[in-house]
Amino acid sequence: MIELKAYRGHIRNWEALCEELDLSKSLAREVRERAILIKGYEKWGNELPDHLYGMFALALWDSDAQKLVCIRDQFGTKPFYYYQTADGRLLYGTMIREIMEQEGFVKELNEEMLQIYLTLTYVAGEETFFKGVKKLMPGCLLEWQNGKYTITRYWHPTYHPDDSRSIAEYADEIHTTLQHIMTEVKTAGETAESFLSGGVDSSYVLAMSDAKRADSCGYEEERFDESRVAAVTAQLLGVEHSVAKISPEQYFAIVPYVMYNMEQPLGDASAIVFTLGCIATAEHTRLCYSGEGADEFFGGYNMYRNAERYGENLKTFYVGNTNIMKEDEKERILQHYNPEVLPIKLVEDIYAEDEGLDPLTKMSDVDIRIWLEGDIYLNVDKMSTAAGLEIRMPLTDRRIFDIASRMPSAYKVNAEQNKVAFRMAAAKVLPEEIAFRKKLGFIVPIRLWLADEQFNGDVRRLLTSEICAKFFKPAEIQAIYDEYVGGNSDLWRKIWTIYTFLVWYEEYFVKR
Repeated sequence: MIELKAYRGHIRNWEALCEELDLSKSLAREVRERAILIKGYEKWGNELPDHLYGMFALALWDSDAQKLVCIRDQFGTKPFYYYQTADGRLLYGTMIREIMEQEGFVKELNEEMLQIYLTLTYVAGEETFFKGVKKLMPGCLLEWQNGKYTITRYWHPTYHPDDSRSIAEYADEIHTTLQHIMTEVKTAGETAESFLSGGVDSSYVLAMSDAKRADSCGYEEERFDESRVAAVTAQLLGVEHSVAKISPEQYFAIVPYVMYNMEQPLGDASAIVFTLGCIATAEHTRLCYSGEGADEFFGGYNMYRNAERYGENLKTFYVGNTNIMKEDEKERILQHYNPEVLPIKLVEDIYAEDEGLDPLTKMSDVDIRIWLEGDIYLNVDKMSTAAGLEIRMPLTDRRIFDIASRMPSAYKVNAEQNKVAFRMAAAKVLPEEIAFRKKLGFIVPIRLWLADEQFNGDVRRLLTSEICAKFFKPAEIQAIYDEYVGGNSDLWRKIWTIYTFLVWYEEYFVKR
């Protein structure tokens, strides 16, 4: 007998699976997805995830074999954690707090993770900040039997560039594939809204959806405010547009809430804005689309245009989308520094597997496996869940990735533009000025707010606290902060990354 012990996600191809597994399509979603996973495992065993499109993290108990099987989706859109107790039991769940509440869990800090965090600003790889708590990585399957577990990687990104097809043909394929996926991302009885920034990804998803309302975040500081550009897009597409205006008071006040619900510290400043956006959007819907995945699949980041220049040197320094502290600086500011704990070790296997591929593909692969899982998808899942909002990401799909994996890098990035083929696809439903708009990123006025004594009181409190002195050398931290306030605004990310760790630590090891 198979029992579903844990599950979070959304199965897109449920109609086809119901037909194949002889299940009624009229079942309520929760009942239907439970039945799909149980009957699917009975039919396909460990090949179950190969038949699923969507987002999922789950655990199945096979009582006949006395075996637990845990599966995380191919890109890691939903998290899954596990922990082995001193007496040999396996604790598991889609939330770390679920594990912490179980008998046998011992809360200890994994301090070495701080060295990784100070470089990347997020928690990458299998380890977490809780000693013994590990992440099941994307595309992996864990089997627990007879007191032991084994982990198998059932899927990982592979690349087979094919230049026999034109860029226009690839753009057509992106478009027709997304058209099909949009028929799966919600049922007829559901109503969805769509997040909208000034970028092409969210604009394309909105244009391809039946959403009647778009949701954006904005600021009083006009140069940071993409909501004005988003408003133009919404008007062109004929949808209602709501904007959550974010003030610095709101921003700083919600940081402890974010770090607690994130369960791991995250130094991505846009995560705070995203949280406030989720809370505002949840006031009028329970379902929303978002455009994550396209940048990593199709070459969306401006740094990718330097890929050829980096060449073989990539594997000596490129650890993903962020790299804000070097080893000498961490050694200087940390109370405890271990020279063996290096971020580059997290990607050595990726570079080994990608030997022979072009530099852009290598950069994209690192970001798909490290950055997306550790930062982007974590943020989307944790903050939407905390707000009571469900987010579905149509562009994060194996069928979309399959197109990107066959596309030559020259169709993704050129000297003038990034995401070239993807923008051509988007231009089928968007005006060219939107489809080919320069990428801005999810910008936040934090570099200004962080230096303003009207708003940064908690930052100053924690940077001079006993908690900070426990991990950092106070004089070194003060020197960084003084230089930042003195005018070197480029240091804001270092201050913010240190601060978010201290907030998270206070939430989990001081208050609780």
